[in-house]
Amino acid sequence: MREITHEGLVLARHVPASEAWGEGLRFFSPDADFIQAGTWGYPAGKELLAHSHNEAHRDVAWTQELLYIRKGRLRARIYAPTDELVDTLEAGEGDLLMLLRGGHGYDILEDGTQVLEVKNGPYLGPDVDRRRLK
Repeated sequence: MREITHEGLVLARHVPASEAWGEGLRFFSPDADFIQAGTWGYPAGKELLAHSHNEAHRDVAWTQELLYIRKGRLRARIYAPTDELVDTLEAGEGDLLMLLRGGHGYDILEDGTQVLEVKNGPYLGPDVDRRRLK
């Protein structure tokens, strides 16, 4: 797993497919992150006990996103909260990309690239939830 940081702030985490998928339960985010990302893989016959989530109010200050690259490749540009380009990385099939702070943009590198994006909500609309970088 690779963390992209700027002045001590974790902006993004890239979890390559080779590290993301395997046996058992693995989480890639500390408890304090607004979005929690993990993977699990078990053999047939494994029982996962049923559970329900309790009502728990949270104060969420930032939208955080998780990308799962289902197919293809992309280049992600990672920006500091000051809009300064900090790093770029390439992500491919099976990779996870957690976008935690600052900004981001993408270049699609292969035709047919497919990405699942998950983010915390509720979504307040483009004028409230985001701003375009120059």
